[in-house]
Amino acid sequence: MSKNIDSILQENRVFEPPAEFAQKARVTPDKLQALRDAAEADHAGFWGDLARNEIDWQTPFTVSLDESNAPHYRWFTDGKLNVSWNCLDRHLETRGDKTALIFEGEQGDTRHITYRELHAEVCQFANALKDNGVGKGDRVIIYMPMTPEAVIAMQACARIGAIHSVVFGGFSSQALADRIKDAGAKMVITADGAHRGGKIVELKQATDEALSDGEHSVEKVIVLRRTGHDVAMRDGRDIWWDDAVSGMADQCEPEWVDAEHPLFLLYTSGSTGKPKGIQHSTGGYLINAIVTCQWVFDIQDDDVFWCTADVGWITGHTYVAFGPLAIGATEVMYEGAPTWPDGGRFWKICQDHAVTIFYTAPTAIRALMRLGDDIPNSYDLSKLRLLGTVGEPINPEAWIWYHEVIGKERCPIVDTWWQTETGAHMIAPLPGATPLKPGSCTQPLPGIAADVVDEQGNSVPDNAGGYLVIKKPWPSMLRTIWGDDQRYIDTYWPMFDGKYYLAGDSARRDEDGFFWIMGRIDDVLNVSGHRLGTMEVESALVAHDKVAEAAVVGRKDDIKGEAIVAFVICKGERPVGDAADAMIKELRDWVAREIGPIAKPDDIRFADGLPKTRSGKIMRRLLRAIANNEEITQDTSTLENEAVVEQLQGKA
Repeated sequence: MSKNIDSILQENRVFEPPAEFAQKARVTPDKLQALRDAAEADHAGFWGDLARNEIDWQTPFTVSLDESNAPHYRWFTDGKLNVSWNCLDRHLETRGDKTALIFEGEQGDTRHITYRELHAEVCQFANALKDNGVGKGDRVIIYMPMTPEAVIAMQACARIGAIHSVVFGGFSSQALADRIKDAGAKMVITADGAHRGGKIVELKQATDEALSDGEHSVEKVIVLRRTGHDVAMRDGRDIWWDDAVSGMADQCEPEWVDAEHPLFLLYTSGSTGKPKGIQHSTGGYLINAIVTCQWVFDIQDDDVFWCTADVGWITGHTYVAFGPLAIGATEVMYEGAPTWPDGGRFWKICQDHAVTIFYTAPTAIRALMRLGDDIPNSYDLSKLRLLGTVGEPINPEAWIWYHEVIGKERCPIVDTWWQTETGAHMIAPLPGATPLKPGSCTQPLPGIAADVVDEQGNSVPDNAGGYLVIKKPWPSMLRTIWGDDQRYIDTYWPMFDGKYYLAGDSARRDEDGFFWIMGRIDDVLNVSGHRLGTMEVESALVAHDKVAEAAVVGRKDDIKGEAIVAFVICKGERPVGDAADAMIKELRDWVAREIGPIAKPDDIRFADGLPKTRSGKIMRRLLRAIANNEEITQDTSTLENEAVVEQLQGKA
């Protein structure tokens, strides 16, 4: 069996930064090289200088990095700051009347909120939290629709030193209950409901169910009126948001906290096992959020930035609730589904609000690509100047469609690799300085020591697959798993004598130093002694002009070790009968031609959709269970469409 992971994807197209874009970019090739040189010369000092220059400190720090208790690294330990101050107060004098948030609800309602107005609302809600017994260090669960009040709640918690934990509004009441109990939450902030896909998501009802057994520490529930439908309110516990803020002052002195004070917990969305509460710090998290908004998104003062992620995910934390506000940007928030009432909703929002920077997930891109070019071509997308992707590797054909149809070949695409655990972008292009290769997240950012290594921790040769690791600590890294330091060490530092952060992804690095993510380590297929990354097989399938989307998993095989099972969504009607048989042969032959016979899927199943959470993530554990004809034991209540499971099982 080969020691390394075999790379079978070939992609040779290169796109240089457009000259007009590069001329105005925050980071030029020369500046990028200077940043890299500075980070190489003094790693801790590089981050310390950035933190001093970009963050307002109430008490300046003198220690950049404390490695005395590795891998529990600590940054800027003796400094004090407040994140809400850095996102709001420091802008009031220079851009108080600038729009901070442009909100659009699924039903078409809109709001524009200036920095001055946002500051006042955050202060009022922070005072309401204190009035209801919440203080520094208390945990607050936020289970809300994608409205400005979600950001207000997050900022208000940060303002008073409370530790927030946002639970995605698509999660079930049981998932919510697990997170409430693990965090030891004192309060839940929720809403009567949310608008999603033309329906109401019953958030208050799910909250009541989560709290029904009484085995929790929640004292108060604050409820936003969003949908206006009737919900049960429990006397003494439940308070309407409007009532909570009524009469509250619009000024609230921030709680100055240590740089290592926990800012938030974010639970990873694994389908089995105990929830894993990723704990992020205050100072370290904020500096990476700030510089990545500057470097990767090139956000400038007149930009309108739109990250489509829900605040229930790390992307919505770093690139909705904190990063853009910390640099004084104008950003868009949208409440609903990307295809409601039709597949043009994203493009209409870009048109109506003059969006210049658009950041979304490959799953959304592929779903919208499947609907054809006519829909986006009917909207004015001329204000767009930069596109981005997040969440998983983007296959080259979707990248090209995004580039040509949405960006009209003038917009660089920043394909960003990072994780809940990393807090911010780690490997990504700087759009004015980095050439682009479709499907590659390009190169590590300055100050990020990424590498691809074998099982002994040695760097692998160019174009050989291996483990993606980070060799030096960085400020926005997770600090621990809430209440479980040993699990933190066992999960993220289990190899290489605990010296390197194990990302859990397989990757290769090409001859230009560009990184290509090949899939999760546990998604690596072991086929006849060859270790193949699932993402590369998926990319080959999606390169076929009749395929809109594909997901590949392994199935136990007595001869090969593992057989390749592909779940495929076709453009147009789902093939059945003889048409399906013909399509299966066509796709198997196609993959063999594209990347070699070893990668030919043994089993191809067609469906109208893949099992995705409402955030767009494919539930691969579920697909593995289906491929192996195992009983479905995972919680499927978070799926966008549960009916696809039966279809993939051949029952519908």
